[in-house]
Amino acid sequence: MNFEFDVFDGVDRVDGGDTVIVTGGGSGIGQAVARFAARAGLRVVVWDLNPDTAAATAKEVDGQAVACDVTDPLAVEAALDASGPARYLVNNAGPASGGSTLDFAGGLLASAGSVQRVTDGWLRSAPERGAAVVNVASVAGNFVGTDSAWYSAGKAAIAGYTRHLATRAAPRARANAVAPGFIETARMTGFGDTALGQSLIARNPMGRAGQPDDVAAAVLFLLSPLASYINGVLLPVDGGWMVTQ
Repeated sequence: MNFEFDVFDGVDRVDGGDTVIVTGGGSGIGQAVARFAARAGLRVVVWDLNPDTAAATAKEVDGQAVACDVTDPLAVEAALDASGPARYLVNNAGPASGGSTLDFAGGLLASAGSVQRVTDGWLRSAPERGAAVVNVASVAGNFVGTDSAWYSAGKAAIAGYTRHLATRAAPRARANAVAPGFIETARMTGFGDTALGQSLIARNPMGRAGQPDDVAAAVLFLLSPLASYINGVLLPVDGGWMVTQ
């Protein structure tokens, strides 16, 4: 995609006014968000559990890398201190549904609990006006079910927490969420070639799986002043797949 962003030009560049923190920014959707944000003229702070991928993305976008496990309260506090004030936050980090040994309670804490932890810490130093957070939920749990009970419940909880923020953090900060469908990321390598993956693509009106850039574009829109009166929404980014169900 070739977008040229200038929608943040009118934002006051004070108190972190040009900074966005992207959790899980070392790869996949988070990395795409970091790239789009940098092209939009924002200073990007890339958080990732993997310090090498965080550093690689940060170098690419001329940003700052912070190694952080968002499930660790002490690590989150240290990462917030290292990042400094930020007007924008994208909560993208979270455990994958497949291959996890997490039980139900542990999965909820690692997914929705980490979003709440990071957001509460971010709000303590966010600007008094014009702040925005976008949380990455999923069609799973919010519109369809999955094999993983905690993953479905965790993604639904993230959407519910977003609605809570929309009523409690505004007008200081807007809160919205995106719900990606099948997006081709490293976590989903090979899935598109399976019978289920091919079935999902065949039933998608767009005739393809989503790309990380598709989600990143929606995230940047919701962060930007173009969405200044959009608060508390859960935006599906699925190519229209759900309307075919």
